[in-house]
Amino acid sequence: MDAGALAGGAVALLVGLLSWGQSRATNRRENFRAITDRLDREVQEERTQRRLLTRAYLDLLQWARRVGPDTPAGPAPEPPAELDLSPWR
Repeated sequence: MDAGALAGGAVALLVGLLSWGQSRATNRRENFRAITDRLDREVQEERTQRRLLTRAYLDLLQWARRVGPDTPAGPAPEPPAELDLSPWR
């Protein structure tokens, strides 16, 4: 074998390894971006649900203050329609 063919093969192998490493790094960045986007979305949804749950709790406390032990109680206030209570059911 001549030296030129060996050098060309070595360069081709080196370029292949470098491009493979670069594509893995790109995939890792894309995976990281996808994961962080999903976590941001989930945190935003959780904040919204916490806000709604807090509002429903405060409404219930206000209702409890207005209704004493000897007062005929009306129905308790309903939670907001967009509040997801499925984890508690």
